[in-house]
Amino acid sequence: PTNQVAFVVDRPAEGGAVERQLRSARWGLVPSWAKDPKIGSRMINARWENASEKPAFRSAFAKRRCLIPADGYFEWYAPTPAEGAAKPRKQPYFIHRADGADLALAGLYEFWRPTPDDQWLVTVTVLTTASAGPLAPIHDRMPVVIDRAGYREWLDPAGRVDPGFEGLLAPSLLTAYPVSTAVNSVRNNSADLLVPIPAEPPPEEPT
Repeated sequence: PTNQVAFVVDRPAEGGAVERQLRSARWGLVPSWAKDPKIGSRMINARWENASEKPAFRSAFAKRRCLIPADGYFEWYAPTPAEGAAKPRKQPYFIHRADGADLALAGLYEFWRPTPDDQWLVTVTVLTTASAGPLAPIHDRMPVVIDRAGYREWLDPAGRVDPGFEGLLAPSLLTAYPVSTAVNSVRNNSADLLVPIPAEPPPEEPT
């Protein structure tokens, strides 16, 4: 959060064509009406279920949708403590596509500047939804992941993106493995954070 991340948009090009562009923005959406950009640190995620209605995200959902490329993402599993036991430590997991392909997270982007004479600040947020499939036992929320077949419709402001949107990646294509708790600190930022560690496998999905 608050770091620069890459995001992808479709933009009109000459002759009526569409050009796909890779851009950079700060992670943590700052609404155009915000008085202080610090609000972005609380806007790193937006709920898929109501982003189109929330004042902070409504305009971006209607006009400025994007894709945020990622190898995967981290999530933390918190076991339910046994009665009388100490609170267990959360175990981080790295979640990614089982086939090794990249993810395209559904995002929104926005422009903000304090005065007309200042430069624009470009910011993004990641849309999340209820977890499903093998990821559900790890955490109750997950990023909205767009399947390649759904890229164009998601990036098109006129595209259909209601809860019935069919361009989502099937959660069954994702898998997870435990990683070191070193990922808990923002001071740590290396490939070692992706190394699997010996630990209990993710809990089974509730029946």
